[in-house]
Amino acid sequence: MKSESKEKLWTKDFIMLSSASFFISMVFYLLMVTIAVYSVETFNASTGQAGIASGIFIVGLLFGRLYIGRKYNDFNTKLILVMSLIAIIASIFLYFIQWNIPFLFLTRLIHGFTFGIAANTLATIIAVVLPHSRKGEGIGYFTMSMTLAAAIGPFIGVLMSKNANHFGIFLLCLILGLISLVFILLSNIPTLRVKNKPGHQKLHWTQFLEPKAIPIAIVIMGISFCYGSVLSFINLYASEVDLVEAASFFFLVYALAILFSRPITGKLVDSKGANYVMYPCIFILAAGMFVLSIASTSFLLLLAAGLIGLGYGNIQSTAQAVAIKMVPPGQIGLATSTYYIGMDAANGLSPAVLGLIIPFLGFQHMYLALAFFAIFMSVFYYFAYGRKETIGTRGQVHCPANE
Repeated sequence: MKSESKEKLWTKDFIMLSSASFFISMVFYLLMVTIAVYSVETFNASTGQAGIASGIFIVGLLFGRLYIGRKYNDFNTKLILVMSLIAIIASIFLYFIQWNIPFLFLTRLIHGFTFGIAANTLATIIAVVLPHSRKGEGIGYFTMSMTLAAAIGPFIGVLMSKNANHFGIFLLCLILGLISLVFILLSNIPTLRVKNKPGHQKLHWTQFLEPKAIPIAIVIMGISFCYGSVLSFINLYASEVDLVEAASFFFLVYALAILFSRPITGKLVDSKGANYVMYPCIFILAAGMFVLSIASTSFLLLLAAGLIGLGYGNIQSTAQAVAIKMVPPGQIGLATSTYYIGMDAANGLSPAVLGLIIPFLGFQHMYLALAFFAIFMSVFYYFAYGRKETIGTRGQVHCPANE
């Protein structure tokens, strides 16, 4: 009899779906670093309007996740994914229309909405198709596709901003979207339908959010608030401490730390449990934020990048594994949506909230405060999930909520 530990992970469909996730995420990150400049150069937008053009994507993304989380029992899953990819491609076409700044806002909103549907559906499908004994490991590998996109996308975006025009950037995004669609069409995608509930159901908030996944979603929201400060302000901070050249390698070091650690931490989640990874990684993240707050040399800045990647990068995949283990199979889609809503909300809110705090605290004291905030989140994690986890005889995580 074949051992559970030998269940196959690297199937054709897993590779196809992970590749599709990588390419649509590339579009997201590539445009995030170029759209503000595009809005200023093309429409003579103000700094505030440029910020809206960049950030309104997150608003659409959140609505996309809220919408699709309750629809997996109503529609064919592959149809949802194919139609969302076609809609993403159509929204990329809208970027070529240089009408006015409100039209760009609308384009970004539509793109965010369709991306939210596609990204959530991909993550949900992966959670379903992965073998139970290797879910933590598999999710770790899958989310590396987004990690790579987060490192490569901004790099290409900055490079093209200097050496190509915006038409070329949008054309590349269109090609990446089409490649993603091809990968989806070539994949075998299981249905996420469990059963059709008869009669008309009254709308309730539990149709949009999975209650059992809310505690871990709050944890990732708090942790992502720390990372959002890095994503939004690292370049400004680097300018202040005269480390601009080192900052250009920040996210490369961040990504490398994740790439080298994810294969190990994913296996630890499956064999030892989420607590075995979450607690150390939260403290590593806190250490990274502290080092960032005192960074006065290139070495310290890049050390902070490595620590933040090792901490936050592995918290992401582990918390997602926890979210789906908290619920029965029929609720995995909604649990995945709830988890990502928490993370995306933090990434969208942190620039605005912290932007109000920075004038009073300064960058260094802000990062120091966030180091202590990360430690506080370890206490919140303990009450949200950590104290409930037990390890079964086969090393699988058992959650009382499912028993």
